[in-house]
Amino acid sequence: MTFTNFIKRPVLSTVISVLIVILGFIGLATLPIEQYPDIAPPTVVVQTTYTGADAETVKNSVLAPLEESINGVENMTYMTSSASNSGSAYIQIYFKQGTNADMCAVNVQNRVSQAQALLPAEVTRVGVTVMKRQTSNVMMYTLTTEDGRYDDEFLTNYNNINIVPALKRITGVGDVQNPGMKTYAMRIWLKPDVMKQYGLMPSDISTALSEQNIEAAPGSFGEQSDMSYEYVMRYKGRMKTAEEFGNIILSSTQTGQTLKLKDVAEIKLGGLQYSVAMRNNNHPSVLGMIHQIAGSNANDIAKAVKAELESQSKNFPPGLEYKINYDVTEFLYASIEEVVKTLAITLLLVFFVVYIFLQDFRSTLIPLIAVPVSLIGTFFFLEIFGFSINLLTLSALLLAIAIVVDDAIVVVEAVHAKLDLGYKSSLTASIDAMNEISGAIISITLVMASVFVPVSFIGGTSGTFYREFGVTMAISIFISALNALTLSPALCAIFLKPHNEDGSERKMSRIDRFHTSFNASYDKILGKYKNGVQKMVSKPALIIGLVVVGIAALVVTMKTTKTGLVPDEDTGTLFCTVSMPPATSVHRTQQVINQVDSMLGTNPAIQSREQIQGYNFIAGQGSDQATFVIKLKPFADRNMAEGSMAVLGVIYKQTAQIKDAQILAFGPPMIPGFSANNGVSIVMEDKTGGDLNKFFQVTKNYLAELNKRPEIQLAMTSYNPSYPQFMIDVDVAKCKQAGITPSTVLSTLQGYYGGLYASNFNSYGKLYRVMIQGDVQSRMRPDGLSNIYVRTPAGMSPVNEFCSMKRVYGPSNINRFNMFTSINITANVADGYSTGEAIQAVKEVAATSLPQGYTYDFSGLTRSENESSNSTALIFVLCIVFVYLILSAQYESYILPLAVILSIPFGLAGAYLFTQIFQHNNDIYMQISLIMLIGLLAKNAILIVQFALERRHTGMAITWSAILGAGARLRPILMTSLAMIVGLLPMMFAMGVGKNGNQTLGAAAIGGMLIGTFCQIFVVPALFVIFESLQEKIKPMKFDDEENSEVASELRQYAHRPMISKVEDK
Repeated sequence: MTFTNFIKRPVLSTVISVLIVILGFIGLATLPIEQYPDIAPPTVVVQTTYTGADAETVKNSVLAPLEESINGVENMTYMTSSASNSGSAYIQIYFKQGTNADMCAVNVQNRVSQAQALLPAEVTRVGVTVMKRQTSNVMMYTLTTEDGRYDDEFLTNYNNINIVPALKRITGVGDVQNPGMKTYAMRIWLKPDVMKQYGLMPSDISTALSEQNIEAAPGSFGEQSDMSYEYVMRYKGRMKTAEEFGNIILSSTQTGQTLKLKDVAEIKLGGLQYSVAMRNNNHPSVLGMIHQIAGSNANDIAKAVKAELESQSKNFPPGLEYKINYDVTEFLYASIEEVVKTLAITLLLVFFVVYIFLQDFRSTLIPLIAVPVSLIGTFFFLEIFGFSINLLTLSALLLAIAIVVDDAIVVVEAVHAKLDLGYKSSLTASIDAMNEISGAIISITLVMASVFVPVSFIGGTSGTFYREFGVTMAISIFISALNALTLSPALCAIFLKPHNEDGSERKMSRIDRFHTSFNASYDKILGKYKNGVQKMVSKPALIIGLVVVGIAALVVTMKTTKTGLVPDEDTGTLFCTVSMPPATSVHRTQQVINQVDSMLGTNPAIQSREQIQGYNFIAGQGSDQATFVIKLKPFADRNMAEGSMAVLGVIYKQTAQIKDAQILAFGPPMIPGFSANNGVSIVMEDKTGGDLNKFFQVTKNYLAELNKRPEIQLAMTSYNPSYPQFMIDVDVAKCKQAGITPSTVLSTLQGYYGGLYASNFNSYGKLYRVMIQGDVQSRMRPDGLSNIYVRTPAGMSPVNEFCSMKRVYGPSNINRFNMFTSINITANVADGYSTGEAIQAVKEVAATSLPQGYTYDFSGLTRSENESSNSTALIFVLCIVFVYLILSAQYESYILPLAVILSIPFGLAGAYLFTQIFQHNNDIYMQISLIMLIGLLAKNAILIVQFALERRHTGMAITWSAILGAGARLRPILMTSLAMIVGLLPMMFAMGVGKNGNQTLGAAAIGGMLIGTFCQIFVVPALFVIFESLQEKIKPMKFDDEENSEVASELRQYAHRPMISKVEDK
């Protein structure tokens, strides 16, 4: 195969490269930027409210029919649901990765409409909403004031009327959630004593509202007539103000006496629910949580949201301001900046190493030009494949530098070797060198690509990770090979100068003197190396023993390295949840929150804190729950001691003195879209359908066992079935005697205590609800029931004549997982252990401590990690099989490729060893460097085998062809390996944002390269001798024609080297 034309036509070669670079820049300008590829599964949320119902009622009447219908919807993986005492029902359905999110939502909507007829009338009236969105937030923003001049009711509604609609119009925003419930509602606070005097019940008020608060279409005058004008009749429609509602007539007598609504109730514009309150730095505020749609770009969303908030802020009322509490992209940009910095340092270090070996600036320039062409060109193909710029693709490009430099070095080194032989024309030297090595370059490219291609076919979460990384690497390798066959040799022909007649350089400067001494030392090392190889080659038993040791070392280190999915990083935001004892009042909970708030306020690393009282990210809603969203100062303003882990430690230490609250602090999940926290998510399931208390006891026993394990720092659940409740029992016989039905009694209770959604009204261009409920005084204590009256044919009777109450205990929320009652557990992994080990501990404890009928499952990211751990080993086997098959095809032998394959385990063992020494995990980053190492180590081995084979084909003895082939390749192998090792040092000791991932990648790659290269340069020649001898026993070698001109130049090359005779003399 000849690439002579490219060398003779340098303009053509440069045009190809310039085109690649231009296309790369086009790709770079249009590629989206994100933290990780889009790996979260599409999720669809179904939610509704059953006002006044407790969790058990919601579970039976709302969740059961909906789940039954939704279960088994196309491509569903699992489903979770929860019912709370505030009447809310929430179902979340997770789908297979890669499923179309729109189709998922449509399919779920169809299933929900099938179940509509089975739902209670109150629920059907409120409506069941189906939304496609992911569980985690892209951003959280707060509206607040510095002086507290606006209350949270005003802020909530200002947000809902002006800001939320604008944000929802942004492409990719799935939902803007607000934990605050104080949306405007017309509150009709009934006075039970006055109602009794007039013989009224809540249902009478509902009836009056449905009669008088209506929209109507009376029609028009003059239609289809010969009149000059037509007049439309208009009814005043729904009422709008509290005053209008107060004037609703409940009854009117013949004498003209009227009873109005304002006589029996207090009417005011209030909030829909009062269970949640928010404060920012202890001033009233409202929080907006922005969720993205599966497949949308977080970076674009964050940019658009900030721009929208900025433009909205120009119209804010005086004193109102917005703050960003959490932004996924802050960490993203800071970490991308770190990677780009590392890229620049790596490039400089690589060229420094290349310069020392090649010893002139002209030669160093060639790799310097080749690397940017390959790296920039890759962006264009990323755009074609629909990938994005993320931490993985950038890491891939960082590692690709080593491989790309390698191709250029191989070319320059080969041309140098020709010039050293005394070639007078650099053009002829380039052409001859390329004829020799173009085959090796193509085979190496195929092998490297074959390592990365099988990786792209793995499914699931980890598959998406590997795919982006693998394809990025493969593309840069292909462009690099194209460069090595076109641009690099053309540049060699132009830049490189032949030596003088006597072979010496033209003048000796200080740099030349350094080079001369470097070369002298290198020649000494080369001589010793050849002797070392000669000794190794003569001891096949030792070599086979070493290979066995290498494989054993790989297996042992692989088994003992801790596993994980991605390392936890400092993202600049933390969450802290507070759970008080069951049924603690809002007032008492607020006291504890204030205590925690003042502790957080003293921490110098914390910029702001948002408290949400009544809502817990993990446990859900309740008067005894609270959450803090803690924003740390920008990365630049914090020192190493103020990292998120240090802040978490301080929070735990400070809050330890608060005895009656369960306080949990954690960082946001590293991979968005799975769950709200980053621990191990376990779901306990009760398949017996039995008693909740027994289930809770089983779970408590399990937690006690799990917390004994060293891998688990703290395993806990926020579930608690001992909330004090009252069980109402209606005496049906008494109701029948009095001439009423049990449902009359219950609807009266609901009207006074639970609240009735009775009607609607329009205001600020939106539709709001009209709610009926007893006033606060009448609902304070259980003995207030005696003041609540129900109408019977005989007159008004107190409700407690028809029902009795007894104290019971029950949960505030009921969760289900795949239609079984479940309890969610969060386990934090102890320091020094990985999530993989924690998952293993969970399985082991479950096997010994869970009774029959009770089981467990994983949810969120933990589920993906549990599934992905099975595929990792398969990937590496696949990679090695691909390399083996391609080499077999190339060498026309099934035996010889083993010389390459068996040398790879040394490097992989080295990578695992370094991962352990530096206390990293075997996570995605580590596995990425392993895949790359398989390719690079195979490449080094191929170069040695290729050169040894060429010598063997000329008739040289097998042993000598191995020794001399290895000697000839030592310089480029050392050069590329050192370039890579030195280049990745900044990564291995990375500081700053995203350091954990970078350190893992750097340590594994350097360890593998260092140990792998050192072992390979001795083992590969010896393995070549063993396997080539075997091969020739099966199929004897046919030597090439001695007159072959290429072979003659080969032989002449070795005849001129005094080195060989020195070695032979020994």
